[in-house]
Amino acid sequence: MKRSLIGAAFVLVAAGTAGCGADDEPEELMAHLTINVMKDADAKEKSAVLICPGRTARERDVCAALDVVAPRVFNPVPEDRVCTMIYGGPATATIRGTYEDDLANASFSQANGCEIGRWNQILPVLRTLKLYN
Repeated sequence: MKRSLIGAAFVLVAAGTAGCGADDEPEELMAHLTINVMKDADAKEKSAVLICPGRTARERDVCAALDVVAPRVFNPVPEDRVCTMIYGGPATATIRGTYEDDLANASFSQANGCEIGRWNQILPVLRTLKLYN
């Protein structure tokens, strides 16, 4: 009887710990994005594919930077928002793909104060990917 209790206890402990390890569970895909950047109309387009959570430390850093501003940064500036008419430069960027199971389809520019604000939010991602200096 004592052996069967010890055996049952061992089986329960083994079964209980089998599913507890984080290493056993596959990481959930948070993002799969294609990012394109043009410094100006004459520049060659730079592109990168970002898959989060990332396998390398650099990819994880980019994903963390994206996580700070996404998904709201993917939303366009509302048409009724009043923006300063400041031109920040000719650079443009597009981001297409999925982020947390939602489609991402965003364009970025520096055409006015509101767009410059969005550009500055996504800029750490672009710089870490070495798409924009």
